[in-house]
Amino acid sequence: MLQFLIRRTFGAALILLLISAFTFFMFFAIPQDPAMLACGKNCTPDALEIIHKNLGLDQPVTTQYWDFLVGIFAGRDFAVGHCDAPCFGVSFANNQNVWDTILDRFPLTVSLTVGSLLVFLTVGLGAGLLAAKFRGTWLDKVFSTGSLVISSLQIYFLGPLLLLAFVYSTGWLDKPKYVPISEDPGGWFMGLLIPWVVLATIFTANYTRMSRSSMVEQLQEEHVKAARAKGMSGNYTFFRYAWRGSLIPIITILGIDLSALLAGGMATELTFGLAGLGRLALDSVTNKDLPMLMGVMLISAALIIVFNLIVDALYAVIDPRVRLS
Repeated sequence: MLQFLIRRTFGAALILLLISAFTFFMFFAIPQDPAMLACGKNCTPDALEIIHKNLGLDQPVTTQYWDFLVGIFAGRDFAVGHCDAPCFGVSFANNQNVWDTILDRFPLTVSLTVGSLLVFLTVGLGAGLLAAKFRGTWLDKVFSTGSLVISSLQIYFLGPLLLLAFVYSTGWLDKPKYVPISEDPGGWFMGLLIPWVVLATIFTANYTRMSRSSMVEQLQEEHVKAARAKGMSGNYTFFRYAWRGSLIPIITILGIDLSALLAGGMATELTFGLAGLGRLALDSVTNKDLPMLMGVMLISAALIIVFNLIVDALYAVIDPRVRLS
């Protein structure tokens, strides 16, 4: 296990390095000078030169990239002051510290992503298990048909529809907003309830179908039939043997879907006007704000890599036959 984690951590660091290098050098292929954004409309050559020096844009591109990497681990000095580690630079658009801005937006994105993950796993796997347990009955048909209908829904359609139904028409729920869980757990839950449902819906249908098909397949396995032949109860063999084995293909797909979940979370933020990493990334692209864009991309990539490490480690817990070493 330890060797596996070391290998994956090294690979994750290499991936993050490649992402940062690709983003950094592709940015300088854009003909527009990023210092012009910070200089404003009434920019003079002298003011532009000062901004170049303050932001470190007067150095060669390779030197700027090296300074960026060093700043993440050791901090960095700018003409306008010192940036403590981890330093992702200073925004070209507003001169704000990139790391501080990301930390301010990070809790919302994590709350939205993890919350929706729990919702669609609970609902999707639960519906799939029930459909498999009562295969061929009306309950199975309802879940199977419902998953087909739900799979056609999209964030930009379902989001406004739920707002109209539960916020503007009935007033049962408040408009989605983010309240830190440390300040008001109830407000945190209610403020993100609709975004959780919207984001989870696009994944729930797939996991319902996958859970059902995987469970039905496991129920036909010889070790499950042998357990029943030994006199074990149907519910015991269903959850102790069949359900555990059915999770293996689902975890595999979950590892692939994590990047789509994070991307869907950013789209959900834009739909409901939530100021998370999704809005920050869009604003960074619009403003050609390289430090902010790189910070958001690296943090997003790190989240996906950490989630995948957790998913890989779960294989050994669920199936002892899997050897990570």
